[in-house]
Amino acid sequence: MRHHRWFSLCFFSLCSLCLCGSFSFSASPALTGIMPRGGQRGTEVVLTFSGARLADAQEVMCYSPGIQFGKLEAKDNAVTVTAKIAPDCRLGEHAFRLRCASGVSDLKTIWVGALPVVAEKEPNNEFVSPQAIPPNCTVQGTITSEDVDYFVVEAKKGQRLSVEIEALRLATDMGVGVNFDPFIAVLDSKRFELATSDDTPLLKQDGYLSIVVPADGKYTILVRETSYRGHPAAHYRLHVGTFPRPAAIYPSGGKAGDEVEVKFLGDPTGVIMKKVKLPATAEPNFVLHAEDSGGISPSGLPFRVSDLPNVLETEPNDAVAQATKSEVPCAFNGVIDKPGDIDFFRFAAKKGQVFDLHCYARRLGSPLDPVLYVYNAQGGALAGNDDIPGSPDSYIRFTVPADGDFLISVTDHLKKGGPTYAYRVEVSSPRPSIDVALPLFSLYSQDRQWVSVPRGNRYATLVATTRRNMGGELLLEGRGLPAKMTATAEPVPPYMGATPVVFEAAADASLAGTLADLEAKPADPKHPATTSHFLQKSELVFGEPNLQTYWSRLEPKIPVVVTEAVPFKITIVEPKVPLVHGGSMNLKIVAERQNGFKGPITVYPLYNPPGVGSVGGITIPDGQTEGLFTLNANSGAPVRKWKYVVWGVATVGNGPIWTSSQLATFEIAPPYLTVNLERAMGEQGKATTLFGKVQVNTPFPDKAKVKLIGLPPKVECPEVEITAESKEISFPLKLDAAAPAGTHKNLFCQIVVTQNGEPVVHNLGSSDLRIDVPVVAKAAPAAAAAPKAAPAAEKRLSRLEQLRKEQEEREKAGQQKKE
Repeated sequence: MRHHRWFSLCFFSLCSLCLCGSFSFSASPALTGIMPRGGQRGTEVVLTFSGARLADAQEVMCYSPGIQFGKLEAKDNAVTVTAKIAPDCRLGEHAFRLRCASGVSDLKTIWVGALPVVAEKEPNNEFVSPQAIPPNCTVQGTITSEDVDYFVVEAKKGQRLSVEIEALRLATDMGVGVNFDPFIAVLDSKRFELATSDDTPLLKQDGYLSIVVPADGKYTILVRETSYRGHPAAHYRLHVGTFPRPAAIYPSGGKAGDEVEVKFLGDPTGVIMKKVKLPATAEPNFVLHAEDSGGISPSGLPFRVSDLPNVLETEPNDAVAQATKSEVPCAFNGVIDKPGDIDFFRFAAKKGQVFDLHCYARRLGSPLDPVLYVYNAQGGALAGNDDIPGSPDSYIRFTVPADGDFLISVTDHLKKGGPTYAYRVEVSSPRPSIDVALPLFSLYSQDRQWVSVPRGNRYATLVATTRRNMGGELLLEGRGLPAKMTATAEPVPPYMGATPVVFEAAADASLAGTLADLEAKPADPKHPATTSHFLQKSELVFGEPNLQTYWSRLEPKIPVVVTEAVPFKITIVEPKVPLVHGGSMNLKIVAERQNGFKGPITVYPLYNPPGVGSVGGITIPDGQTEGLFTLNANSGAPVRKWKYVVWGVATVGNGPIWTSSQLATFEIAPPYLTVNLERAMGEQGKATTLFGKVQVNTPFPDKAKVKLIGLPPKVECPEVEITAESKEISFPLKLDAAAPAGTHKNLFCQIVVTQNGEPVVHNLGSSDLRIDVPVVAKAAPAAAAAPKAAPAAEKRLSRLEQLRKEQEEREKAGQQKKE
């Protein structure tokens, strides 16, 4: 799972929301496409963003520097803007969102390259009539169904010819993106394949290849979908040139702030060396590009930046006695350079020390599927790991059993190897840290991964917190919010993985937006120093088969925007009584309507605290201002005061608008009473009584009303009353002659205690009711009438005496029947 699931998350549908009113408000912008999908740095590109409800677009919010956007020309379904790409703009993927006066779009990306752009020109779907392109260019094209695109380029013997495609990575339509799994090839003049590429460890479904040209001449590049599928929206950017195209980097990481010399591995011309000054702090999307006289690689290679010093393997180290030795903490770097290779590293440690061992390989684009082991000094295995959730990489937490030397080994799961099978094993002591993110509200989407607050209103979101090597309460704080906006959150208990945060904008706040940060820290100021990282994963391309994610983006910021005021606001009326274990409560939701707005407002739970359940949603109908939202609590709900919040969504103008209530307080408490119900039995057509014992745990004023719930059809029981002094409870049952015979389970009593003018609803006790068919007795001979005796005072029988009496009557009736 991607995030903590203790809380209830609802999958929402807006299909039931009706258009209401004639407001010109343009709600919840939807951004579905961008054309073109990128451009060359140092140039200007006119971009068209397509979608819906975009007429009030105001700004392109960029997550990284290097691109300046001019004035936006907005229509309802399209926004046109000129993007000025700086000459030193970082190559590769750049993330952005479109901010409108009414909201903010999903995260989308465009791609920046180093080469001039050439448009594909049809027809170019025959090998004999390819489109001629200059060397060192980027072709922007489209693959339709069963389409094959051919391009021809001239090259000299001994020259490097590299090809890389951006295709699946460009998808904005999820189904289209997955359908376009590209295949590329380089062919000679006789149509023989010199190199091909489909999927790659580095670029996943996108491919790349690089060759040294065998002879002067023309070479043809083929582009198609792997299964000959395609679509009018299946776009690609094809980089063709003399640029280096390595497959791996060694070492695979370095210490923050250091200058490191790295080797780019896998280029057909050999190893490429480069010295790099690393950033002072880790960056989630940090990559390094190979560069030489032939150009620069279009896509970079992921590179780990941490606070650990590097240790490079010393060959040979494929045996215990040859292990590369170092002190820890450190980062061991190596390459499984041939099939069957295994690398050993040695370090000394003291008994009781604890180390986290993280092996990074596939997460850095390496083809290695690592298997990690820890051994004692004699080579006896102590711990091992193959895969971690979501990755073929490995992780071990190792507690040192005794003073001495220990070894680590790395090898490939299938005993593969090669010059690009690089890896990095980071060995460090566990340190407290907190990961912060917005959770998924629906499977594989960016649904509500933003904060959009109308002026004078509120918006709530859950914030997921993942503690590492720490406990205790956490405090959340928003940093870099727009002016006149506040964020409110309660401390996060250690048993919760997420908490609601309510953002509120002043009525006079400016329409603006920022890329803000959410930070978590221990509530206890004496807690050891803790690092906090906000990192949001945005799903960009996902789908069949198996609804997997094909491409995603990590960003350390959250979009927070102030939007136009909306004509409704919802508030929870805080209850004056607690929600008890085994009980239920109706929260009153009040809607404030303005400017004649009468449309329905649907209310959803943002979350439920542990042990608390709720309805999936309610609708406050047209023109009405109140609704009741039902909560219930099981016996495991923590006894304490909680903050609760609900979403309110309504269609205003041409789309849905999301707001929220305030953080309202409600309390969970133990039940006021304990009830033990006895079993009951009776015959059809007769009356019987169900008895129970009552214990009052919390005194209450006045009388409590009690109903017996779960009775079968044709059985009646009136409401009864008890007081705080009651020790027993009895329910008179009237069984109709047609009441169904048999044992009826799951009876319980609902007790309503009134306090502070509000009901405290309990659901207590458990019992069965057995209904028997009457035994028909044989008529006895008439006897002389005996004088009537004065009626004796009826004595109430105990439960055991009543059962014995009924049994005697049945036995007597059975005996008479036999006679």
